[in-house]
Formats: sequence, C-alpha cells, structure tokens
Amino acid sequence: MSLTPVEVRHVRFTRRPLGYRRASVDQALLDVADSFEDVWRSRADLADRVEALEGELVRHKELETLLRTTLVSAERAASELKEQAKREAGLVVEEAHAEARAVLREAAAERERLERESRRIRSLLRSALDTVEVADDEEDEDEVAPGPGRWEAA
Repeated sequence: MSLTPVEVRHVRFTRRPLGYRRASVDQALLDVADSFEDVWRSRADLADRVEALEGELVRHKELETLLRTTLVSAERAASELKEQAKREAGLVVEEAHAEARAVLREAAAERERLERESRRIRSLLRSALDTVEVADDEEDEDEVAPGPGRWEAA
C-alpha cells in the first residue's frame, strides 16, 4: 500500500501515559517503509525506462542524421542526373540538327546534279531532234527538187 506524503503527514498516533502506542507507531513505520520501498522501486524502474528511452532517442537521432544525409545525397544525385540528362538531350538535339543540315545539303547537291543532268539530256535531245529535223528537211528537199538526172531524161 502506497502512502502519499500528505497521508504520512496526517498520521496520528494514540497517546499513552509514557508516549505513543508502540504497535501503532510500528505499523505506521512499516506502512511508510513499504510505501517508500514501492516508490523507490518505481523510481528505479522509471530511471531504467528513462535510460532505455534515452538510448532509443540517441539511436533515432543517429538514424535521423543518416536519413537526412541520405536524402541530401539522393537530392544531389537526382539534380546531377537531371542536369546530365539535359546536357545529353541538348547534345542529341544539336547532333540531330547537324545531321539534318547535312542531309539537306546532300539533297540540295543531288537536286542540283539531277537538274544539270536533266539540262544535259534536254540539250542532247534538242540536238538529236535538230539533227533529225535537218535530215528530214534534206530528204524533203531531195524529193521535191529534181535531181540533175531526172529532168534530162524526160
């Protein structure tokens, strides 16, 4: 049975002619000793609990520090990866633009070559047509104009 300090202060002993009644005092002392022992045990248990909680607190603080460090490292790594990805994407885009310009130059050169070839072929065809027309005209003239031997025979 635990006694509170207020209860201990209000304990009253019955008086006898030469002092207090011994049995009452002995019982009160036993009650106070039991109460004090309970409080002492409880205090020791609480001290043990405080020590365990302080150990857990230290462990949790170390874990928190580790987690913060890890989080900062992860954020830094993510930022670096993002920047690296942006740089790589920029390089890919630049390479694509350069390749596109090269393809356009090649296409323009091919178009120019084909146009030159087309002009050359047209020129050859015109020359051939002109040659054919000249030959036809000469043939037509040969048929229309009497030759030196034709009129004489008649």
